[in-house]
Amino acid sequence: MERTLTGTTRVVAAPEQIFSDLGGEIVILNLNTGVYHGLDEVGARIWHLLQQPITVDELHAAILAEYEVEAEICRRDILELLRTLLDAGLIHFADASLA
Repeated sequence: MERTLTGTTRVVAAPEQIFSDLGGEIVILNLNTGVYHGLDEVGARIWHLLQQPITVDELHAAILAEYEVEAEICRRDILELLRTLLDAGLIHFADASLA
């Protein structure tokens, strides 16, 4: 069953990865697949926030508070990034019983 990301969806970084901050950008290694992933500055900030369970709405509010971006564009970009990270196995739903 596929779960939809909503504002109240809680997500967290998967434990099967390691990452390194390279001057504001993040490189993540998925330990299950051996594939590296890179994130730009804003993606890196989101990645740091994902180290603890957090809702989509909380991520949205944090990024809006730190960057000048329109709210709808911010939400769209966050959801797109979260879907990419979910597909790559780098994050998962924090409440696994609902995943």
